[in-house]
Amino acid sequence: MAGKLEGEKLEKELARLSAMEEYEREYRDCQLICGVDEAGRGPLAGPVAAGAVILPKDCRILYLNDSKKLSEKRREELFLEIQEKAVAFCVGIVGPERIDEINILQATYEAMRQAIEGLGVKPDLLLNDAVTIPDVDIFQVPIIKGDAKSVSIAAASILAKVTRDHMMMEYDRLFPQYGFGKHKGYGTAAHVAAIKEFGPCPIHRRSFLKKILEA
Repeated sequence: MAGKLEGEKLEKELARLSAMEEYEREYRDCQLICGVDEAGRGPLAGPVAAGAVILPKDCRILYLNDSKKLSEKRREELFLEIQEKAVAFCVGIVGPERIDEINILQATYEAMRQAIEGLGVKPDLLLNDAVTIPDVDIFQVPIIKGDAKSVSIAAASILAKVTRDHMMMEYDRLFPQYGFGKHKGYGTAAHVAAIKEFGPCPIHRRSFLKKILEA
């Protein structure tokens, strides 16, 4: 019975992944399809990261999904598997000073361009999570909630999220009073209280803190 249940679960997972391969099938004439997604647009501290991933055609990675829907353990496992199986991958990073200088949207685009340029090969097509990236001479398809609809974008979301999380764990060791290891820079009550008590540190986005510091 357990084996049969396991088989049914596997069948269900393969069906879910098949549905997520819709866009890759739709553009199957393109040899190199690259998924692009970001992590860290909303936090009060730390960088914004963008992943770019080209998976081989018919690549099957079980449990691949929007990074926000996965446990930390699962993300870490997929992070390694994606890098092992990808044709090419890169993560672009833009820090808090640059975010303050050009705003978070432009910084996100900059991180995405970095990631695409760092692939080492030029994709034929970009599948992006909800955005069209300026100043990129590659055909782009923006997909709303793409990290849950495209395996390529899901892979990019995992690389971006895990890379950024690793960075925030390092910052937690440098600035332990803020609790970056727990909230990864997002505006939790504990994080806001720490900012009010200790003031901002070098990785805080000053442009995000105006209301907090005024209060």
